[in-house]
Amino acid sequence: MRSRRSCLAVPGSNTRFLEKAQGLPADEVFLDLEDSVAPQAKEQARKNVVQALREGDWSGRTRVVRVNDLSTAWTYRDVIDVVEGAGDVLDCLMLPKVEDAVQVAWLDLLLTQIEKAAGLPVGRIGVEAQIESARGLVNVDAIAASSPRLETLVFGPADFMASINMRSLVVGRQPPGYTEGDAYHYVLMRILMAARTFDLQAIDGPYLQIKDLDGFRLAARRSAALGFDGKWVLHPTQIEAANEVFSPSQEDYDHAELILDAYEHATTVDRRGAVMLGDEMIDEASRKMALVIAAKGRAAGLPRTKAFEPPAS
Repeated sequence: MRSRRSCLAVPGSNTRFLEKAQGLPADEVFLDLEDSVAPQAKEQARKNVVQALREGDWSGRTRVVRVNDLSTAWTYRDVIDVVEGAGDVLDCLMLPKVEDAVQVAWLDLLLTQIEKAAGLPVGRIGVEAQIESARGLVNVDAIAASSPRLETLVFGPADFMASINMRSLVVGRQPPGYTEGDAYHYVLMRILMAARTFDLQAIDGPYLQIKDLDGFRLAARRSAALGFDGKWVLHPTQIEAANEVFSPSQEDYDHAELILDAYEHATTVDRRGAVMLGDEMIDEASRKMALVIAAKGRAAGLPRTKAFEPPAS
């Protein structure tokens, strides 16, 4: 799994932003051809994105392009121009406003045709699907199962709020008058369950109040606590906060690695299915939980600061 703690949105029509993004510590950078690009700038934005992918230095980052949604006249040309122009240096395409599995299947088929024609490895380019409407959420299980290319499900809160007539104009905050619980809890959990069922990552959408870093952290901690893998960031100031929130603490990471070492030693050397690690009894269930934390820590590049010492015979 790619690390996607922070997923930075960059308008494809803004060459200055495309250049600046290359020096920012986001795990993923997605070059946008959709909402952040005016209709009259779509064609030039495609050219900008291809040039940025081919000539830019995106080392260590997941490289994604968000195409326009399938209700527009731009989608097919977005896919063809970007993949023919820079498919060998592209990791994923993001398809917005996905409402049905057939839409992802369409993108999979078109990608396969382009890859074959261009001599690219078939199936290497992944897909990210944005869930942005009531219909998309209702169909999220079928969407999650729609293609082996699919890597992530992404929550799109702004369009989703409009889709269900939520009485709020502030994306990411709780709507006025909703005083019990979390108005987004069901949506986030529904997306998360579909993602985990089909071994996908789950990414939370943006927090638009870019100067409200405390509010961003609060929203990020909410989805991170549920098990989400990362969150969109719209401004460089949000990147560090996202990377921090969606990484395990050093203490938790070290403990997870110790659990894995201790359990492997117990089952392969001592031939036992349960063992004590300090005052803690660990078993197969402990191993599974530790794998999750260890994987996130490794993806985040955390170093180990504690070494496992086998118990004396």
